[in-house]
Amino acid sequence: MTRRVSAALAGLLLSETAQAAVNNPAFNRYALALGLCIAYLLFCVWIIRRHRRLSAVPGPVSPVDGKAVLVGYASQGGYARELAFKTAAALQRPGVAVHCLALDAVDVAMLATVQRALFVVSTTGEGDPPDNARRFVQTTMSATPSLAHLQYGLLALGDSSYANFCGFGHQLDAWLQHAHALPLFDLVQVDAGDAGALRHWQYQLGLLAGNTEMPDWEAPQYQAWRLVQRKQLNPGSAGAPVYHLTLRAETVGVLWQAGDIAEIGPRNPQQAVVHFLEQLALDGATVVEGRRLSDWLQERLLPHTESELAALRDLSLVQLVQQLRPLPHREYSIASLPADGQLELLVRQAAHVDGRLGLGSGWLTRYADVGEMVALRIRENAAFHPPDERRPMILIGNGTGIAGLRAHLKARAIASRSPNWLLFGERNAAHDFYFMDEISAWQASGILSRLDTAFSRDQADKRYVQHVLASQADRLREWVAEGAAIYVCGSANGMAQAVHAVLLQALGEEAMSRLASDGRYRRDVY
Repeated sequence: MTRRVSAALAGLLLSETAQAAVNNPAFNRYALALGLCIAYLLFCVWIIRRHRRLSAVPGPVSPVDGKAVLVGYASQGGYARELAFKTAAALQRPGVAVHCLALDAVDVAMLATVQRALFVVSTTGEGDPPDNARRFVQTTMSATPSLAHLQYGLLALGDSSYANFCGFGHQLDAWLQHAHALPLFDLVQVDAGDAGALRHWQYQLGLLAGNTEMPDWEAPQYQAWRLVQRKQLNPGSAGAPVYHLTLRAETVGVLWQAGDIAEIGPRNPQQAVVHFLEQLALDGATVVEGRRLSDWLQERLLPHTESELAALRDLSLVQLVQQLRPLPHREYSIASLPADGQLELLVRQAAHVDGRLGLGSGWLTRYADVGEMVALRIRENAAFHPPDERRPMILIGNGTGIAGLRAHLKARAIASRSPNWLLFGERNAAHDFYFMDEISAWQASGILSRLDTAFSRDQADKRYVQHVLASQADRLREWVAEGAAIYVCGSANGMAQAVHAVLLQALGEEAMSRLASDGRYRRDVY
């Protein structure tokens, strides 16, 4: 109401002043100037009130369901708020309960209630929190609660041209870890709206929602890569099949570093497209907006329930194509270097409860033919790039996480840098010791100074990589004291959490914080 009255008064004053100027020319200059000043002041009042209304601290909120995911945002210009609401909507679509609140509406009591929280925060000034997070900083972050029950993810927005890049995001991350909250995945930094970092955030949301197929907010600009080789590495394993894939780019000069990520654009298998067409009695050869319908459907999320199909039956073909969302990308750690002349992946075949193979793993391990083109984009992952070559490295991983660690060991071998210590865990040594010959050669050459393995099914009492690490606590402290960097790659749930707990116990909270701030503790977990 105030906004409409202020605008109306401003308009009325301008109208009356203009009329007075016409009727009395001598009055013209002074009356017009006065009228404009008053109108401008009213406009300023409206702007100030509007800003206060948009940035006002939310009032008391109803108690938050502890089973729901809390999405808290700190936004100055509105971008973080927009991404927070997109995050909440993405989780709600597959049925995840969500509460989305400004940070100033969040307190310690609320954080003590919820089990999972996501934070989307921007930084203003020289590393300062946005206005709608200042009360949270002053009251909640001044406390030292125990949040050991809380799992969290954090999206930090910033601009690397500023000295304190993502400063508030790092401050919040440090406080949460000091309160013993457990990161679901590592801090995701977005430099000036970087689309790749936002896709990585969406990828993590899909995992959080139970491997839900969430469409990308902005699809990657893929390149064409040819699948030249595919080999199963673990025949006879108690686990799902694991495949070693080799791809080559159709363009020359494609570069990446150890730690970078391959974003894959999957496709639906032909039989899934045919089955969908049969269910709706459609002809895949029909041309829709310049493309065959079957070609459109290879790139769209296809429904799997009768209710979803029923909602599509009365649509025109153009509406159908528009209604079906594009397939999301899938991410894989790169296991090779450009010097190898090819890009290599290690992919475990995943399956849904109804027997359908996972979107990305199914495409790469079964449906894409050797020799076929694969849509792929390399995403720089600076958070997992190599340390200074002179530093010792401790590499810890399980399962297909050996892929990202292998790229780092390859880089160390090329540079003839050691010492390096690898701790690797899987099910059975006879079936699941990926790249064993290569790792043995690194041991023989001295590139790999120490190797510790944990094959959980090779003895009655299951032994995992975190157990091996705990048994080597003294050696771990010695390596860290000598400047070693710790790199962890593999499953976020289970391995990464347990390894983090062992590191905290062996090194202490202060040392872990120092390692993280110095870039000596890095993770690529999924």
